[in-house]
Amino acid sequence: MLFNSLPFLYFFLPATYIVFWTLGTKSQRYVWLTFTGYVFYSFWNPKFCALLALSTAVSYTAGLGLLRWSDPRRRRLCLVLPVTFDLLLLGTFKYANLAVSSANWLFQALGLNLRGPHFDIILPVGISFYTFHTITYIVDSYRGVIRPTRNVWEFSCYVALFSQLVAGPIVRFRQVEDDLENIGHANRWEGLERGWSFFVLGMIKKVLIADTIAAIINPALSQWQSLSTMDAWLCMLGYTYQLYFDFSGYSDMAVGLGWMFGIRLPQNFNSPYKAIDLFDFWRRWHISLSTVLRDYLYIPLGGNRHGEWNRYRNLMVTMLLGGLWHGANWTFVAWGGYHGLLLIATRCGDSILNRWPVAVRKIATFFLVLIGWVLFRSRDFPMASGLLQAMFTWKGGIQLATGNTLIAALLVAGGLAHFGPNTFELRHRWRPVPAVGWGLLLLVCMVFIYAGQQSPFLYFQF
Repeated sequence: MLFNSLPFLYFFLPATYIVFWTLGTKSQRYVWLTFTGYVFYSFWNPKFCALLALSTAVSYTAGLGLLRWSDPRRRRLCLVLPVTFDLLLLGTFKYANLAVSSANWLFQALGLNLRGPHFDIILPVGISFYTFHTITYIVDSYRGVIRPTRNVWEFSCYVALFSQLVAGPIVRFRQVEDDLENIGHANRWEGLERGWSFFVLGMIKKVLIADTIAAIINPALSQWQSLSTMDAWLCMLGYTYQLYFDFSGYSDMAVGLGWMFGIRLPQNFNSPYKAIDLFDFWRRWHISLSTVLRDYLYIPLGGNRHGEWNRYRNLMVTMLLGGLWHGANWTFVAWGGYHGLLLIATRCGDSILNRWPVAVRKIATFFLVLIGWVLFRSRDFPMASGLLQAMFTWKGGIQLATGNTLIAALLVAGGLAHFGPNTFELRHRWRPVPAVGWGLLLLVCMVFIYAGQQSPFLYFQF
């Protein structure tokens, strides 16, 4: 079920909202949010609900163990066992076939007559996100950052909260703990205006900007071999904005839904295309993931400590694993490595870059990020190399039949991404004039949805 679908807008959301605010206690609301989360998740595949429940049960039980035991060995088991289980679950469903295909390639290169089987595995939607929820919960509990909850329904609704279940933001328990504890006394009207504002703005981003661009560039990128230089640049510029408005639109809708139910979800995007360098970009892009990678991988590896070479190693390992997190494809690993190299280069040349004008630094950063999206968007390395060759080896002409429409969409998207305020910088007060404008844009979104042009969010595949 998609946020931008008629069943969600006309049935699931109203029913969930009305019943939630009818219930009087926090325990009842925990149960209801858990139940609706599983109903929402079951629309993809009901079988995957068992995986979600199993991951939840393992981490909840480990949390109880951390509450009960002070012995270091037992506490360490309560950390290692659930985290290992979650990583094995994620690895089996997401990376098993990548491991087999990579081994087969290596066997062939070595001239060995060995070949592993291809597993008929369907990737459960959202597994990368909810496993990070449970892992961060256990690690924070072990570190003493949070006190594990004894209420199984509170923990279950945290993991299965439908607004952020399948594509984030990656929410740590400590970020919503107070709201969950006070959910029985949440003010219905306090969050409604702000929630609907975030939700509508996110839908406008997704339906009117991201999907409009996607409708033009996706057919062209499916025939990437025939793209001219101008076509390739327009398509990749389009994808750069499509990905941002698609994912930040989803995040805004998730934040809005959270507000409607008395839960404040964290900001996930802070105008990333205004970044002045690659470090600044990663402080602004997919904030919930980049901070998780920083706090649970980069810093435990040693972070900035123990000299510059160790810092560079830690940066590269973090970015390579961050790339791999996005998908079972070596192009994602290469994309992570590309950003790792850029971060190292930025660190090495910091004294020189700081003397550049801010505008130049922003343009250079955006250009480097755009080049990286070629790897991110490509199905394989031949496609990535073909697109880069088309972009940097002149081939005349514009073959895109809707090139003018794309250019107009890019101008709107670029103006908003580079010069406009992001959603968290707005006041979210529905005064008459802006309310009419947003309302008209919402009606346009509904026309698109009725026309059957809604599409899944890009990060559902991760």
